[in-house]
Amino acid sequence: MPSVAQKLVIVQNNDAAAEPPPPEAPQTRPEELRLLEALLFAAAEPLDEAALARRMPDGVDLKQALAALKAEYAARGVNLVRVGKKWMFRTADDLAWLLTKETVETRKLSRAAIETLAIIAYHQPVTRAEIEEIRGVAAAAGTLDVLLRTGWIRPRGRRKAPGRPITYGTTEQFLTHFGLEEVGALPGLDELKGAGLLEGNLPASFAVPVPSDDSTLRDDEDPLEPGDLDLGLVPPPTKSEG
Repeated sequence: MPSVAQKLVIVQNNDAAAEPPPPEAPQTRPEELRLLEALLFAAAEPLDEAALARRMPDGVDLKQALAALKAEYAARGVNLVRVGKKWMFRTADDLAWLLTKETVETRKLSRAAIETLAIIAYHQPVTRAEIEEIRGVAAAAGTLDVLLRTGWIRPRGRRKAPGRPITYGTTEQFLTHFGLEEVGALPGLDELKGAGLLEGNLPASFAVPVPSDDSTLRDDEDPLEPGDLDLGLVPPPTKSEG
């Protein structure tokens, strides 16, 4: 039979075994994630990777750090997203309804404006005449003006052709509004068919172009001239809307 001293030893040993192990030291968060977090949180507009890289310590793999921060915020109410070639924090898509104001008035674009916007997005850089050729009707007066006012399209340059018409392309605001990382994320032929936006009896040669919003002027484009960003960018229509 164990003595009192032996019993005390047993009790003490049992108590020691019941004690939880000491907590592990918290894993140190990489400093570059904190820096990126602070920069993007405080920015009034999206930041490109060049601007972020200038603030990072030497030797930081910026793409890897951005990917890690994006993954860290993926399940939160605010997500890190890439818009075009820039990065920003944005409310998670499934929580957008929280920020919806009942007083916001939705203004619908006309069918002509929607078709024109789609042509610019998929065929950019494109001129007014080229838009009319694709649509098969003359552009209505003010259609391009309306799209310019939304901030979704912009004048890119001038086509190296008679009359040197202005070419148009989409903007970062277009990507932000439609929740796209890049214009190349627009739906392709199969996706458009699946959504019922294209008829089933399309010509065999029909294809949806792969869109690109590369801001670099192409070989058939000249830079905009002084004064082009003033009024009067859109040439007057020659025919009425069909």
